Amino acid sequence: MSEQAKAATIEEKQYLLRFNADTKSHLHVLNAEVCLTDCPDKICTIFCPAEVYKWEEIRMHVGYEGCHECGSCRIGCPHQNIKWEYPKGGHGIVFRLG
Repeated sequence: MSEQAKAATIEEKQYLLRFNADTKSHLHVLNAEVCLTDCPDKICTIFCPAEVYKWEEIRMHVGYEGCHECGSCRIGCPHQNIKWEYPKGGHGIVFRLG
């Protein structure tokens, strides 16, 4: 059985992905104050499969380098407070096939 077929957990599956991150983020929180005052659940920290969004005391940290480019943040933020764009050409997620 190939190593890729054995991957069972999210962490193991994510290990099969590689990223060519740009130096500039393609993900932007439009208004940090909205996260702080209007979004008690910080839902983006839950629905993002790559765990790109992390709440750190009083601000949202966006680890764009590990983005899977699924677009869930583009539609999942209840306040439409996340701007999602495709990474610049040649950057972003790189899928490894066994």
